Amino acid sequence: MKPKKILLLGSGELGKEFTIAVKRLGQYVIACDRYPQAPAMQVADECEVFNMLDGDALMAAVRKHCPDIIVPEIEAIRTEKLYECEKAGIQVVPSAHAVNFTMNRKSIRDLAAKELGLKTARYFYANTYEELEEASRKIGFPCVIKPLMSSSGKGQSVVKQADDLKAAWDYACSGSRGDIQEVIIEEFIHFDSEITLLTVTQQNGPTLFCPPIGHVQKNGDYQESFQPAVVSPEHLAEAQRIADKVTKALTGAGIWGVEFFLSNKDGVYFSELSPRPHDTGMVTLANTQNLSEFELHARAVLGLPIPAITLEKAGASAVILASKASTADPIYEGVEDAISLPATDIRIFGKLATRVHRRMGVVLTYGPLGTNVDELRDKCKAQAAKVKVIN
Repeated sequence: MKPKKILLLGSGELGKEFTIAVKRLGQYVIACDRYPQAPAMQVADECEVFNMLDGDALMAAVRKHCPDIIVPEIEAIRTEKLYECEKAGIQVVPSAHAVNFTMNRKSIRDLAAKELGLKTARYFYANTYEELEEASRKIGFPCVIKPLMSSSGKGQSVVKQADDLKAAWDYACSGSRGDIQEVIIEEFIHFDSEITLLTVTQQNGPTLFCPPIGHVQKNGDYQESFQPAVVSPEHLAEAQRIADKVTKALTGAGIWGVEFFLSNKDGVYFSELSPRPHDTGMVTLANTQNLSEFELHARAVLGLPIPAITLEKAGASAVILASKASTADPIYEGVEDAISLPATDIRIFGKLATRVHRRMGVVLTYGPLGTNVDELRDKCKAQAAKVKVIN
């Protein structure tokens, strides 16, 4: 296999694990981000620092490095430029079409609800606070408000009464990534559980599904995840049908994080989709599967065969969060205590600055198949709580 040159757009913790996975397969990686020494840059062959919403800067990096493959890892990219790259013969992961649709909640939600007819929460868009007020009267309370483009739950909130709308509008605008100042307001779904169904589309093989991952979010951001999640056969089959349908419509090869709400009363709701490794899939670093989500993504991107995805262990993950903002090099206290128990591991992402509630690492716990997952979750959260980020 001839090594490929990969231009990674976005160099956070997911990009770091992907870089490690493709480096193990002998590939060459140029890690890009808007700030220096981002996590993936620490393990890549080269790095570039620029604003990826600057189309000229993006294309300058492409011309400089002449990559074989472009792998987007974040939302804030001038994604329309990727069509030019694809036309020039560069592989865009999973495809330029998919990246353009999924980097903006408006495009992917309209594709799912209007074109594919999938069950989603009722929703409206708002460009102004007055439009948000009008939409809230149609949706009712509680409702969910999100920026059209954001990451790690920034700008998302659940609004329980009209008096809280203005604060939610301001928060959504402040948490928006990129240059889109528009929000989506959604009906609040009374779900019994929520899952991520990691879906792998291949260049020369069938679409595969990882065992379902349960997760808990706070303010739209993942706090813990666990695998396998308990899902009825009927709900799992429906989630797989939906994931297969939407990824086929978007086209391309790679791993997709497809999120669902599950209601015992109303069935399966499509929630969101990411065309790349998903943060809740960090639990697969506990070797819960024969291949982690990052190894699966690497193989799919490179066109290597994935004969099967098998569940090997039960596992859980819990995040380590910063408590304040600082540009000083962080120090991690309690790491020894956190991994002092058997079947426990940790990943420190290597971020050099902190902000309140910024995700700085993750603790992993695991056990043989059949292990009580709730006990694994409790253990994982308790061990993660022992790690303190000190600046």
